[in-house]
Amino acid sequence: MLEKLLNFETLESFAHFLHSPLPQEVAIVGGFDLPFGLPRELVEHLQWPTDWLPCMQHYTALSRAEIRDTFKTFCDARPVGGKFAHRATDTPAGSSPSMKWVNPPVAFMLHAGVPLLMQAGASLPGLHPGDPGKVALEAYPGLLAREILGPRSYKSDDKAKQTPERLLARKDVLSALERGQTRLALRLKLSTVLSEHLVQDPSGDALDAPLCLMQAAWAAHQHLHHPTPTGYGLPDFDPLEGWIVSA
Repeated sequence: MLEKLLNFETLESFAHFLHSPLPQEVAIVGGFDLPFGLPRELVEHLQWPTDWLPCMQHYTALSRAEIRDTFKTFCDARPVGGKFAHRATDTPAGSSPSMKWVNPPVAFMLHAGVPLLMQAGASLPGLHPGDPGKVALEAYPGLLAREILGPRSYKSDDKAKQTPERLLARKDVLSALERGQTRLALRLKLSTVLSEHLVQDPSGDALDAPLCLMQAAWAAHQHLHHPTPTGYGLPDFDPLEGWIVSA
Protein backbone atom coordinates (compact mmCIF):
# COMPACT_ATOMS: atom_id res chain seq x y z
CA MET A 1 0.00 0.00 0.00
CA LEU A 2 1.46 3.34 -1.08
CA GLU A 3 0.12 5.82 1.44
CA LYS A 4 2.11 8.96 0.63
CA LEU A 5 5.13 10.41 -1.11
CA LEU A 6 7.73 12.51 0.70
CA ASN A 7 9.95 14.95 -1.20
CA PHE A 8 13.41 15.91 0.04
CA GLU A 9 14.99 18.98 -1.51
CA THR A 10 18.40 18.54 0.15
CA LEU A 11 20.65 15.72 1.33
CA GLU A 12 20.40 17.22 4.82
CA SER A 13 16.63 16.81 4.90
CA PHE A 14 16.95 13.26 3.60
CA ALA A 15 19.56 12.46 6.26
CA HIS A 16 17.25 13.86 8.93
CA PHE A 17 14.48 11.54 7.71
CA LEU A 18 16.81 8.52 7.83
CA HIS A 19 17.61 9.32 11.46
CA SER A 20 13.95 9.60 12.45
CA PRO A 21 13.08 7.28 15.36
CA LEU A 22 11.06 4.23 14.39
CA PRO A 23 7.86 3.18 16.10
CA GLN A 24 8.46 0.42 18.63
CA GLU A 25 8.79 -3.06 17.11
CA VAL A 26 8.54 -1.70 13.56
CA ALA A 27 11.11 -2.79 10.97
CA ILE A 28 11.85 -0.74 7.85
CA VAL A 29 12.98 -2.22 4.53
CA GLY A 30 13.88 0.41 1.94
CA GLY A 31 14.85 0.23 -1.72
CA PHE A 32 17.32 2.96 -2.72
CA ASP A 33 17.96 3.92 -6.34
CA LEU A 34 21.72 4.30 -6.09
CA PRO A 35 24.63 1.88 -6.34
CA PHE A 36 26.01 0.42 -3.12
CA GLY A 37 29.39 -0.61 -4.48
CA LEU A 38 32.03 -0.24 -7.19
CA PRO A 39 33.24 -2.81 -9.75
CA ARG A 40 35.91 -5.12 -8.37
CA GLU A 41 37.91 -4.72 -11.58
CA LEU A 42 38.09 -0.96 -11.01
CA VAL A 43 38.92 -1.21 -7.31
CA GLU A 44 41.72 -3.71 -7.89
CA HIS A 45 43.16 -1.67 -10.77
CA LEU A 46 43.28 1.43 -8.56
CA GLN A 47 44.74 -0.62 -5.69
CA TRP A 48 42.03 0.58 -3.34
CA PRO A 49 40.94 -1.58 -0.36
CA THR A 50 39.03 -4.64 -1.54
CA ASP A 51 36.92 -4.99 1.61
CA TRP A 52 33.67 -3.07 1.28
CA LEU A 53 33.83 -0.79 4.31
CA PRO A 54 37.45 0.39 3.88
CA CYS A 55 36.77 0.84 0.16
CA MET A 56 33.72 3.01 0.83
CA GLN A 57 35.59 5.01 3.46
CA HIS A 58 38.40 5.67 0.98
CA TYR A 59 35.97 6.48 -1.85
CA THR A 60 33.71 8.83 0.08
CA ALA A 61 36.72 10.73 1.41
CA LEU A 62 37.55 11.79 -2.16
CA SER A 63 36.10 14.91 -3.75
CA ARG A 64 33.88 14.65 -6.80
CA ALA A 65 36.63 16.23 -8.89
CA GLU A 66 39.10 13.57 -7.71
CA ILE A 67 36.62 10.82 -8.51
CA ARG A 68 35.94 12.20 -11.98
CA ASP A 69 39.65 12.59 -12.79
CA THR A 70 40.51 9.11 -11.46
CA PHE A 71 37.71 7.38 -13.33
CA LYS A 72 38.34 9.35 -16.53
CA THR A 73 42.00 8.31 -16.49
CA PHE A 74 40.90 4.69 -16.08
CA CYS A 75 38.46 4.95 -18.99
CA ASP A 76 40.85 6.83 -21.28
CA ALA A 77 43.32 3.94 -21.12
CA ARG A 78 40.72 1.39 -22.25
CA PRO A 79 39.46 0.52 -25.76
CA VAL A 80 36.28 1.89 -27.30
CA GLY A 81 33.33 -0.24 -26.29
CA GLY A 82 34.92 -1.25 -23.01
CA LYS A 83 35.65 2.06 -21.32
CA PHE A 84 33.81 1.31 -18.08
CA ALA A 85 34.26 -1.52 -15.62
CA HIS A 86 31.01 -3.26 -14.65
CA ARG A 87 29.68 -5.03 -11.60
CA ALA A 88 28.30 -8.55 -11.96
CA THR A 89 24.78 -7.24 -11.25
CA ASP A 90 24.82 -4.80 -14.19
CA THR A 91 24.10 -7.45 -16.82
CA PRO A 92 20.97 -9.04 -15.30
CA ALA A 93 19.70 -5.66 -14.07
CA GLY A 94 20.50 -3.71 -17.24
CA SER A 95 21.97 -0.98 -15.05
CA SER A 96 24.60 1.65 -15.73
CA PRO A 97 28.09 0.95 -14.37
CA SER A 98 28.41 2.38 -10.88
CA MET A 99 31.58 4.25 -11.88
CA LYS A 100 29.74 6.51 -14.38
CA TRP A 101 30.04 10.16 -13.43
CA VAL A 102 27.70 11.47 -16.18
CA ASN A 103 24.42 10.42 -17.80
CA PRO A 104 23.53 9.26 -15.17
CA PRO A 105 26.08 10.33 -12.52
CA VAL A 106 25.58 7.21 -10.41
CA ALA A 107 29.16 7.37 -9.07
CA PHE A 108 28.23 10.63 -7.34
CA MET A 109 24.93 9.16 -6.15
CA LEU A 110 26.91 6.40 -4.42
CA HIS A 111 29.33 8.99 -3.04
CA ALA A 112 26.47 11.03 -1.53
CA GLY A 113 24.01 8.33 -0.54
CA VAL A 114 25.89 5.42 1.01
CA PRO A 115 27.46 7.50 3.82
CA LEU A 116 23.98 8.73 4.80
CA LEU A 117 22.71 5.17 5.08
CA MET A 118 25.69 4.14 7.18
CA GLN A 119 25.41 7.19 9.45
CA ALA A 120 21.76 6.32 10.00
CA GLY A 121 22.82 2.88 11.21
CA ALA A 122 21.18 1.00 8.34
CA SER A 123 21.98 -2.62 7.63
CA LEU A 124 23.07 -3.32 4.05
CA PRO A 125 22.62 -7.11 3.70
CA GLY A 126 25.71 -8.87 2.41
CA LEU A 127 27.77 -5.68 2.65
CA HIS A 128 27.57 -3.99 6.03
CA PRO A 129 25.90 -4.96 9.33
CA GLY A 130 23.72 -2.43 11.09
CA ASP A 131 20.35 -2.08 12.74
CA PRO A 132 18.36 -5.19 11.70
CA GLY A 133 15.22 -3.08 11.97
CA LYS A 134 16.48 -0.59 9.38
CA VAL A 135 17.39 -2.46 6.19
CA ALA A 136 18.63 -0.72 3.04
CA LEU A 137 18.63 -2.52 -0.31
CA GLU A 138 19.96 -1.35 -3.65
CA ALA A 139 17.01 -1.00 -6.02
CA TYR A 140 16.75 0.02 -9.66
CA PRO A 141 13.41 1.22 -11.03
CA GLY A 142 14.52 0.73 -14.62
CA LEU A 143 14.74 -3.03 -14.05
CA LEU A 144 11.03 -3.36 -13.30
CA ALA A 145 9.94 -0.67 -15.76
CA ARG A 146 11.83 -2.40 -18.59
CA GLU A 147 10.06 -5.67 -17.81
CA ILE A 148 6.74 -3.89 -18.39
CA LEU A 149 7.62 -1.54 -21.25
CA GLY A 150 10.49 -3.17 -23.09
CA PRO A 151 12.48 -0.44 -24.89
CA ARG A 152 9.79 2.25 -24.47
CA SER A 153 10.82 5.28 -22.41
CA TYR A 154 8.58 6.57 -19.62
CA LYS A 155 10.45 9.66 -18.43
CA SER A 156 12.77 12.51 -19.36
CA ASP A 157 14.22 15.60 -17.70
CA ASP A 158 14.27 17.28 -21.12
CA LYS A 159 11.00 19.17 -21.57
CA ALA A 160 11.14 18.63 -25.33
CA LYS A 161 11.04 14.88 -24.71
CA GLN A 162 8.17 14.93 -22.21
CA THR A 163 5.79 13.57 -24.81
CA PRO A 164 2.30 12.02 -24.80
CA GLU A 165 3.97 8.69 -25.60
CA ARG A 166 5.95 8.83 -22.36
CA LEU A 167 2.80 9.79 -20.44
CA LEU A 168 1.08 6.70 -21.86
CA ALA A 169 4.09 4.60 -20.90
CA ARG A 170 3.85 5.81 -17.27
CA LYS A 171 0.17 4.89 -17.25
CA ASP A 172 1.05 1.44 -18.56
CA VAL A 173 3.69 0.96 -15.85
CA LEU A 174 1.29 1.96 -13.10
CA SER A 175 -1.48 -0.22 -14.50
CA ALA A 176 0.83 -3.24 -14.54
CA LEU A 177 1.90 -2.59 -10.96
CA GLU A 178 -1.69 -2.28 -9.80
CA ARG A 179 -2.67 -5.51 -11.56
CA GLY A 180 0.38 -7.42 -10.33
CA GLN A 181 1.53 -8.06 -13.89
CA THR A 182 5.25 -8.42 -13.18
CA ARG A 183 7.40 -11.34 -12.16
CA LEU A 184 7.40 -9.99 -8.60
CA ALA A 185 3.75 -11.10 -8.36
CA LEU A 186 2.80 -8.20 -6.10
CA ARG A 187 0.00 -5.67 -6.53
CA LEU A 188 0.37 -1.98 -5.75
CA LYS A 189 -2.52 -0.31 -3.95
CA LEU A 190 -2.83 3.48 -3.88
CA SER A 191 -5.37 6.30 -4.01
CA THR A 192 -6.65 7.90 -7.20
CA VAL A 193 -4.96 11.16 -6.19
CA LEU A 194 -1.57 9.49 -5.80
CA SER A 195 -2.07 7.55 -9.02
CA GLU A 196 -2.65 10.76 -10.96
CA HIS A 197 0.40 12.37 -9.38
CA LEU A 198 2.62 9.46 -10.41
CA VAL A 199 1.64 9.52 -14.06
CA GLN A 200 1.67 13.31 -14.39
CA ASP A 201 5.30 13.70 -13.27
CA PRO A 202 7.23 13.74 -16.58
CA SER A 203 10.61 13.39 -14.86
CA GLY A 204 9.54 9.94 -13.64
CA ASP A 205 10.87 10.58 -10.14
CA ALA A 206 7.44 10.08 -8.58
CA LEU A 207 6.89 6.79 -10.42
CA ASP A 208 10.41 5.56 -9.66
CA ALA A 209 9.58 5.61 -5.94
CA PRO A 210 6.86 2.92 -6.08
CA LEU A 211 8.97 0.90 -8.54
CA CYS A 212 11.65 0.77 -5.83
CA LEU A 213 8.95 0.16 -3.23
CA MET A 214 7.78 -2.95 -5.08
CA GLN A 215 11.32 -4.31 -5.22
CA ALA A 216 11.76 -3.72 -1.49
CA ALA A 217 8.39 -5.34 -0.76
CA TRP A 218 9.36 -8.38 -2.82
CA ALA A 219 12.65 -8.61 -0.93
CA ALA A 220 10.90 -8.40 2.44
CA HIS A 221 8.51 -11.17 1.38
CA GLN A 222 11.41 -13.33 0.22
CA HIS A 223 13.19 -12.77 3.51
CA LEU A 224 10.19 -13.96 5.50
CA HIS A 225 9.08 -16.87 3.36
CA HIS A 226 12.18 -18.00 1.43
CA PRO A 227 15.16 -17.34 3.73
CA THR A 228 18.67 -17.52 2.30
CA PRO A 229 22.09 -16.92 3.91
CA THR A 230 22.17 -13.30 2.74
CA GLY A 231 18.42 -12.79 2.94
CA TYR A 232 16.03 -10.53 1.05
CA GLY A 233 16.06 -12.61 -2.10
CA LEU A 234 19.70 -11.73 -2.73
CA PRO A 235 21.99 -14.31 -4.36
CA ASP A 236 25.53 -15.17 -3.27
CA PHE A 237 27.07 -11.96 -4.65
CA ASP A 238 30.47 -10.27 -4.51
CA PRO A 239 30.61 -8.56 -1.08
CA LEU A 240 32.63 -5.69 -2.54
CA GLU A 241 30.32 -4.88 -5.45
CA GLY A 242 26.82 -5.29 -4.04
CA TRP A 243 23.71 -6.48 -5.88
CA ILE A 244 20.49 -4.91 -7.18
CA VAL A 245 17.54 -6.52 -5.42
CA SER A 246 15.36 -8.75 -7.65
CA ALA A 247 17.96 -8.82 -10.46
